Amino acid sequence: MKRTLGILVAGFFLSAASLVAAKDYQVTGPVVDVKDDMIIVKKGSDNWELARDKDTKTSGEFKKGDKVTIKYKMIATSIEGKEAPKVKAKSDDKMKSDSKAKTK
Repeated sequence: MKRTLGILVAGFFLSAASLVAAKDYQVTGPVVDVKDDMIIVKKGSDNWELARDKDTKTSGEFKKGDKVTIKYKMIATSIEGKEAPKVKAKSDDKMKSDSKAKTK
C-alpha cells in the first residue's frame, strides 16, 4: 500500500514538473475577437486563436482593436504514431532503370 502511494505521489510531482518546464512563448498584436473561452489576435497577416479558461490571468479589460501581449505554452495533449512508409532500396531502382535502358 505504501509503495503504491509512493509511486502515485512521485508520478504527480513528475507530471507537475513537466508542466512547469514547458517553454513560454508570446504573441503581440491587435485583438480581432474576444470570447469567454478564446481570444483571436492578429499577428502580421495571420489570425492567432488562443484558448482561455478560468485560470488564465488577465490584467484589465480588453476589447476588439486593443493591442495585447499574450504569453502561452505549447504542450502536446496527444500524440498518435504511424509507421513510416517503407523506402525501396536505391539499388533496386537503379537495376530497373538499367534494364529499361538495355532493352531500348
